[in-house]
Order: sequence, then structure tokens, then C-alpha cells
Amino acid sequence: MKLRACTASLICKKIIDQVETDPNIPLGSIQDHFQKTYHVGISMEKVFRAKDMARKHVIGDYTKQFELLRDYALELQATNLDTTIKIDVCPNGNPASPTRFQGMSRGLVGLDGAFMKGPFPGQVLTTAGLDSNNGIYPLAYAIVESENTASWKWFLENLGDDLELGINLNYTFISDRRKGLQIAVDQLFPNVEHIYCIRHIHDNMRKKWGQTEYKDHLWRCASATTIPEFEHLMKEFSEYDKEACQRLKQIPLVHWARSHFSGRAVYDVLISNICEVFNGKIEKGRDNPVISCLEFIREYLIKRICNVMKAMKKAKGPLTLTSTDILNARKKGASQYIAKWNGANKYQVTGALQDQHVVDVRNQTYTCRKQELMGIPCRHAIATLNDMSKDPEVELDIYKWVHKVYWLET
Repeated sequence: MKLRACTASLICKKIIDQVETDPNIPLGSIQDHFQKTYHVGISMEKVFRAKDMARKHVIGDYTKQFELLRDYALELQATNLDTTIKIDVCPNGNPASPTRFQGMSRGLVGLDGAFMKGPFPGQVLTTAGLDSNNGIYPLAYAIVESENTASWKWFLENLGDDLELGINLNYTFISDRRKGLQIAVDQLFPNVEHIYCIRHIHDNMRKKWGQTEYKDHLWRCASATTIPEFEHLMKEFSEYDKEACQRLKQIPLVHWARSHFSGRAVYDVLISNICEVFNGKIEKGRDNPVISCLEFIREYLIKRICNVMKAMKKAKGPLTLTSTDILNARKKGASQYIAKWNGANKYQVTGALQDQHVVDVRNQTYTCRKQELMGIPCRHAIATLNDMSKDPEVELDIYKWVHKVYWLET
């Protein structure tokens, strides 16, 4: 085939399939392809224009897709039952559109934001929870003009309407203290427990205290589950570097120290990677026009939900796969603990290095707080159950001690 006039439009027609298969195909590869296939030399500027034309043809024009947003919203509502779509137009004409996915039961909500790419600035705000298998469960996403208090407030108001979150909300939010987020949370949900990602706290401290020892002290303090243990570790940190410890104390303990968490949500995470993982999966979609971006996210979520359902079908027993693995690991560790009955409803449980705690059988409370925070029997509880099982009159079922959120039927 011979090309008499190799225009950008003609090049575009020849490379549409290539661009659709690989949107990131290098310009040099296209240039070499035409040289070898058609024996035509074309400038890099013309290749750039042709690829841009092909890309717009494949994923749609950026400006035109904003004009089609309302039609897209109607189509989504018609084909995705119980999905909420809201479009709010600001005075400067920047639209925003969230899509909500149902399903959350652990009381933990992660919040995060990521930059849009392409010619129009913007942010993708996301929120995700944890499912019963300790996997992320995306709940909602929105494209907004910028990340600020007004955008977060609008996003959280819509989320609150969908999930029926009142002003007395008892959920737990976790974030890396995004711009404008704290003010929005305080105004809309004053009773919420807001956890700050410990990794981002470390990143802020690393500018002055970058040694590994600082990170180790910070993580040990944050991971402690009881107040006495926390105070002991903070004392060690202060003896190592008093200034760094004082800097850490400026952040309210309820926002980062596990020992001061309320336990209202069933989780033990200290980092906000549930949303960061989600944002990583949709990164390729963020350089597309608005509808193409939203479709990229929606299709990813469909695939994810189907994969989770397939994984759950492999589970054997009453619990999800991950919770079963955690419980089995704790069963093995419990063999190193000794439980002593006090003659009533409590057991004193002692392990290695004088790890001693009390288990209240009647109220199912544990002074280590590990089960209270995560909802899966700790080694102290399992050691207690092992001792109780020696009594032939006592009928025990360890699964009854596992929070219902981990049950497959839930």
C-alpha cells in the first residue's frame, strides 16, 4: 500500500486499533511502524496529533463527555438498581458525580482523594470499607472540582444520605488527614471516631526524625492495645528522644493510638490503605474524560465484586477464608498460654514474658482488648476455652466467640 499524503487524520485511522489495545503506546513505535510498513517518514509532531485524535476517538472527547453526564446518569440508574447518582453544578460550571455501592457492616470507613489527569483539573474522592474477608469494599466515588472542605462536605452529605448516617453516627473514619476533610467531618458527624493513618504521621515526622528507631518507637506505641502498655512504650520513646515524643503527643491520642480507640468498629488497622489500594486500581482511568473515567471505575468494581463472590464460594465452615486463617493461627499460639480459673466467671491467663491478662467468660471481655478491637478470639480467650473444655458438662463452640461480621451467612 502506498500513501501519497500522510496526514494526521490518515495516520489516526491506521492506529486506532493499536491505541485501543495500548493507550500508552510510545510515539516512536508508531513512527517506526509507518516507516517499516509503508516506507513513509512522518514527524513526531504529526504522530502526536494522530495519536491524540485516535485516543479521543477511543475514549471520547473530554469536553463533549461533560455534556453527556446527565444522560449517563439516567442510563446508570436504569441499569444499576439501587445506585445513587447525583450531579451538582458549581457556579464555574465544574460538575461532580458520585456513584454509590451498597454493603458495609464493620463500621469502618476509609476516605481518600486522588488527582484527575488530562486537560481538566479535578479530584476523585473515594470511600471504602472492609468486607468480612478483610478485603476492601468500595462504597462510593465522586469527581469534584478540587479537594477542599466544600467538596468533602458535599461528598459526605451524599454518603450519609445513602447509608442513613445521622448526626449521632457511631462509625469510625480513617484517613491521611486530607485537605479540608477534618472540618467537614467535624461539622457533619461530630460524634464520629476519626483515625489518622499512622504511616502519614510517620511521613510528617520523618522530615526531622528519619532514623529507623523513630519509626519503630512510633509503631510500637500506636500498636499497643492497652493504656498501661501504651504508657510504658511512650516512656521508652521519651527516654530515647523527648522532643520527638512531645511532637507525637500534640496529636490527640484518640486519633492514632490503638489503646485509646473506642472499639465501636470491628477492625485493627492503623493505616488508610483500604482507599489507597482502590485509588491504585483506578489510576489508569483517571487520565480519561469524565464518563470514560467513571465507566473505568464502575467496570473495575463489577469485576471485583464477582471475584470476591467466587472466593467466598471456596470457604469451608462458618467463617470467611481470612478470618478462619487468623483464628487457626491464634489457636496454635494459645498452646503457649496457661489459664487459671478464679472460681467464678473469670480466668487469669499467662503466657511467655509474663503476658498476663484476665478473661471474663460471662461478659466476654478481655483486658488485652485484642478481641474487643478485632472481633476474633485472642490467644487468651482460646486458652480459656481450652481449659473450660476439660469440664465434660461444659459445651463450647469457639465460633460463638467470633463476631458475626466474619460469618459467611452475614
